[in-house]
Amino acid sequence: MDTLSYKTISVNKTTADKKWVVVDAEGQMLGRLASKVAKLLRGKYKPSYTPHVDCGDNVIVINAEKIQLSGLKMETKEYIRHTGYPGGQRSQTAKQILAKHPERLVEKAIKGMLPKNKLGAAIFRNLKVYVGTEHNHDAQKPTLINLNELK
Repeated sequence: MDTLSYKTISVNKTTADKKWVVVDAEGQMLGRLASKVAKLLRGKYKPSYTPHVDCGDNVIVINAEKIQLSGLKMETKEYIRHTGYPGGQRSQTAKQILAKHPERLVEKAIKGMLPKNKLGAAIFRNLKVYVGTEHNHDAQKPTLINLNELK
């Protein structure tokens, strides 16, 4: 007698279908861009998503300097870091970071939406952020994704 078998198929590192995708950040809001890119990195848009495995795509973000922040966040949002020395707490506004290192603003927003463990660190290595439209990953044949079509 034939019976149906409903077995859950878990993806592992060797069976994960990882692709390279390009995301254009021009005109996008920082938080919405970051949440969608974090989902792409985790693999949540794939039917074979497995929570404990790095099964997401490798994401290239271009035009990082052209992101937007709503309201007065560009002048009022502060990013705090510490040098490691006593009294070494430093803070910068989003406008200052965007002027000097725009890719860091995007990287920090995306990293904050990933898991805070070894898996999150491994997934973050699949992210490449560039200022301008040029990137050096043409050999991987990345496909362009429109973030406005993703939910």
